[in-house]
Amino acid sequence: MKPQSEILIVGGGVAGLSLAASLGKTLGKRRKARITLIDKSFSHVWKPMLHCFAAGTVANENDRISFITQASEHHFEFWPGEVVSIDRENRQVVLSPFHASDGSLVLESRTIRYDTIILAIGSCANDFGTPGVKQHCLCIDNLVEANVFNEKFRMELMRAFAHGSELDIAIVGGGATGTQLAAELHKALDIVDPYSLHAFGKTPPKLRVTLLQSGPRILPAFPEAVSLAAQQELERLGVTVRTSARVAAADSTGFILKDGTHIPAKLRVWAAGVKAPEVTQTYGNLSLNPTGQILTHSNLCSIDDDRIFAVGDCSFIKDDPLPATAQVARQQALHLARHLPAFVERGVRVPGCVFKNKGAIVALGKYNGWATLPGGTVWGGGFFHGFSARMAHLFLYRRHQIELFGFYRGLISLYSDWIETFVRPSVRLD
Repeated sequence: MKPQSEILIVGGGVAGLSLAASLGKTLGKRRKARITLIDKSFSHVWKPMLHCFAAGTVANENDRISFITQASEHHFEFWPGEVVSIDRENRQVVLSPFHASDGSLVLESRTIRYDTIILAIGSCANDFGTPGVKQHCLCIDNLVEANVFNEKFRMELMRAFAHGSELDIAIVGGGATGTQLAAELHKALDIVDPYSLHAFGKTPPKLRVTLLQSGPRILPAFPEAVSLAAQQELERLGVTVRTSARVAAADSTGFILKDGTHIPAKLRVWAAGVKAPEVTQTYGNLSLNPTGQILTHSNLCSIDDDRIFAVGDCSFIKDDPLPATAQVARQQALHLARHLPAFVERGVRVPGCVFKNKGAIVALGKYNGWATLPGGTVWGGGFFHGFSARMAHLFLYRRHQIELFGFYRGLISLYSDWIETFVRPSVRLD
């Protein structure tokens, strides 16, 4: 009997988990291949929602999707860990030791072989070597970092309550993440307001958020009209927006700009730039671009090895680069899900992936939102305060859940979230 082909998927983000579930249905269920998903975490969250988890306006306990549950229902295997090296000659990967939260060793370093490997390890913020960023700044590239920020945010709020002081927060990066986080923090404080008056006998402390953008406008991926409207909305909320503000260094008290200006901040968030995780440099000498992304052909296959594919933020199509967005990652995962079975079973080359831009959405909490379509049409803003755009952002999130859960379980998840709004605060308080 012909042995099963071994397909290894590294990273359980938007691309990795949907690809594992799809291949599990087409190849794993028919025992044509053994599909194995590897991720450092035990659960998946939709990365475009991380700013909500960081602000505490979404209860991530309800929005995490268990890899183990998905594996059991979609005919693939899951193992926790991080791939730290790839042996391309012997077609095997090495996983780092896996430790519990208290530091105790759970699993020794392990080796797993593969016939085909898909790298979907996402991206992280790029500090561009700016002094002090690693030591003094927080990022929100994953759920762990979002939870760390939320814990510090709540504790600093408590300190400001007790001392009657203001809370200064500075965010570097005026893209979608930084801009949405600035608005979401104000939304969190608005929700806390009625609780604080009864619990502490006083209104919430004043929140001073400064958004620093090195370029001439925030949201540079959007039309200029959206950038201007978003900046005006943030300033209406009380956010100080500084464009053409290049950060020279960070310290324990704030940021120092190139012109010598010091921006004081108790909490400092770095949300500027994108690069691949540094671990890609240990992946069998694969060709990388300057930010560590794996160079691929248009069919998402590495330019160095036709058994290695890379999708999402960690990949870089050499002849037709694409932005590091969830939309790109999702389309690339769907492309491989459609064509990898023929590659695995019959050796048919995967065709080139053609990206179809469906537009982009930015939602500033409950305050406003805009959606742009490929033809340049913009929705949102105006009389309805971006209601349609904010609903579109929510729709994308729910669609993602339904794709992974299935239609009925996805609807049940939506219903249970709605029910919880009647019994739990709509912001994390403890």
